[in-house]
Amino acid sequence: MFQRFTQIAAAAALAVSAGAVQAQTEVPFALDWKFEGPSAAYFAAIDNGHFEAEGLSVTIEAGSGSVNTIPKIATGAFPIGFGDINSVVKFLDQNPGAPVKAVMMVYDKPPFAIIGRKSQGVSEPKDLEGRILGAPPPDGAWAQFPAFADAAGFDPTKVTVEPVGFPTREPMLAEGQVDAIAGFSFSSFLNLVRLGVPEDDISTILMADHGLALYGNAILVNTDWAAENGETVEAFLRAVAAGWKDVIADPEMGAKAVIARNPAADVALEQRRLQLSIDANVATDYVMANGMGGIDADRMATALEQLALNYEFQNAALPIDAYFDPSYLPEGNFPIK
Repeated sequence: MFQRFTQIAAAAALAVSAGAVQAQTEVPFALDWKFEGPSAAYFAAIDNGHFEAEGLSVTIEAGSGSVNTIPKIATGAFPIGFGDINSVVKFLDQNPGAPVKAVMMVYDKPPFAIIGRKSQGVSEPKDLEGRILGAPPPDGAWAQFPAFADAAGFDPTKVTVEPVGFPTREPMLAEGQVDAIAGFSFSSFLNLVRLGVPEDDISTILMADHGLALYGNAILVNTDWAAENGETVEAFLRAVAAGWKDVIADPEMGAKAVIARNPAADVALEQRRLQLSIDANVATDYVMANGMGGIDADRMATALEQLALNYEFQNAALPIDAYFDPSYLPEGNFPIK
């Protein structure tokens, strides 16, 4: 009888287990870029069981830039993704009423930067006057240059701008063909180091440290889907915050999670790239004091004014809540200490 009872109990346990598996909500997630250090938190949320604990089965797809991520979400091809909120502002101006919005800020400071060579006279923003800047025309950092110049107080007409390609940007700076380049801080810096440029000769001028109020990448949702799946959105954000907390505490673990999906990458390099993004973009003083995920309304208002220096709006300005919805965040945001 006991054996029979054990068999029944085991069968019941299997049924419960099968039910739990069936209850997992599938959520495809679109990244903005390929699998590199800064994407570690999302893989950690999978590997460390945070998504599973929230009843979610998440698949992650690499991207080719924030601009391409946004229409994936707006069309419903992906319900949720990771992209630049400034690009969302422009997209909604060009596509009024499109169902896409940010719900959790991740890069409190965007990685938009000017990377220079100290040996070529570029250490501060004003040093750009009279020098050559290499800038890929579609680059996100270059797109912010007019507002950056205004905020940092230098004359952009005194800067000689040379259009360059993404593959040639860092090599041209390494070879001294340009004095500085526009790029993402954690990418261009490490690319230059790999090219043999001494680290103490590289100046990383983060635009956010020189008056640019813009925010960076955020978790984006299809608003039609989110309206019907609010609990899923909240669960996803909790798991993501837990993933970030994990990789902030253990960047090596985060880098290994990336390498598991991108074996061609170098674990030490991606750990350093992750650490750079944590230090400069994610775990800022504001986030450490106020938690991760939210925004400051006054700063966002200033950011929209600065964005208008880079982009000519086609339609009337929208309120902040047209771009960012904090309702899926917990009170006080997510502590990451």
